[in-house]
Amino acid sequence: MAARRRRSPRPVLSCADDSEESCKACRSRRQSCGDDTHSPALCQSPRRARRDIGWLDLGAVKRWRQGQIDDLEHVIQTKLPRISEAMRLFRSWATEKGLFASKTDYLARTPQGQRLRFSRSGNPTIERLYRTHWVSPELFESKRKRLAEKASRAPELVVIQPLNTEWTCHRCGGSGGLLVMENPGPACLRRVGLEDLEFLPAGDALLTRRVKAKSARSAVVVRFSRSRRRYERQGLLVEPRP
Repeated sequence: MAARRRRSPRPVLSCADDSEESCKACRSRRQSCGDDTHSPALCQSPRRARRDIGWLDLGAVKRWRQGQIDDLEHVIQTKLPRISEAMRLFRSWATEKGLFASKTDYLARTPQGQRLRFSRSGNPTIERLYRTHWVSPELFESKRKRLAEKASRAPELVVIQPLNTEWTCHRCGGSGGLLVMENPGPACLRRVGLEDLEFLPAGDALLTRRVKAKSARSAVVVRFSRSRRRYERQGLLVEPRP
């Protein structure tokens, strides 16, 4: 059996504790981590850097993307001064490597698709720094544009097919076969503006791609599997076909 190739680690941009020695080590790692041209990652962002060094829990990021957390800084597991220092080191590292800055929108995984907030203060300058991705100049311009478009695209809305059919909509007290989870609790499709969509069951990948491409609005329908202990895709909600 062929030996597996070891992947080079992603650049570590800051340290994981509060000691001065660790901060010095952090700067040393930042200076040496990208010696292999532009690092293995062709596109980096402040949010990804915090996740990689253990400051961000993936579950917290998921709740933030779903609009259930007001701002990302509330769930970053370190102090604000250290976040600012990490941002400065990150920009310094990206500039030294000659990476291109690419502005990116982060939209919530909700029917409204509102813009997500990173900072506690909501300061426009801080928000702009968080939303900046840094892209390798080795990529063709067309590839950089596709990356920027993909990063700014709103994530797929998730609709749940509940196992417990006796749930109650927190907005109107109604119920139904499908729901969308919101901060206060489950909401029915009528209240979130999805009641006019039709269900397209999974199974035909080609048909799913075609219908989704023609539908301005869509949502993924999932159902929890007790045997596999995970949510599994059941199909899509799409606009009615003529």
